[in-house]
Amino acid sequence: MKKTLFSLAVVALFSVATTTTVSAQSKTKTVMVGGAAMYPTKNIIENAVNSKDHTTLVAAVKAAGLVETLQGAGPFTVFAPTNEAFNKLPAGTVETLVKPENKATLTKILTYHVVAGRMTSADLMKAIKAGGGKATLKTVSGGTLTAMMKGPKTIELKDEKGGVSTVTIADVLQSNGVIHVVNTVLMPM
Repeated sequence: MKKTLFSLAVVALFSVATTTTVSAQSKTKTVMVGGAAMYPTKNIIENAVNSKDHTTLVAAVKAAGLVETLQGAGPFTVFAPTNEAFNKLPAGTVETLVKPENKATLTKILTYHVVAGRMTSADLMKAIKAGGGKATLKTVSGGTLTAMMKGPKTIELKDEKGGVSTVTIADVLQSNGVIHVVNTVLMPM
């Protein structure tokens, strides 16, 4: 009798734990980016490689040797430029940057799109409000981005050269951070 009660208690406990895990997972939404589902249980690289809108970014991350870093524990906030964003750069820029001799410059540009920690759009908006309309974000490259609001819901980022990029898809949650898709490549000094 005691063995049966113990077994039932274990089964009940396991059922509660499973339900809690499934419930917690169902609260985290899967976002579509570049025609592919971005799963919150996968890391930044595991998701990014599936987005047809981020093939240039993925190739650049590989060329810069940043794959392992972005697969790491993080957490990271990544402002991920689309292929269209890279296409806005002067002709030949991307091809030049991915050459081995330009790895340092490419790495600086890519890490300029990364902030340590997980900052959702709600976190960014809160920081912008607390900063009187602007929030300064320290990037992994050592530079700064200025986050600001355009209207009630759109977040914009101003780079050190004065260029502005708009977050077009926010809060793509990852196991090691969050991605915000942006429409322009951000440039450090």
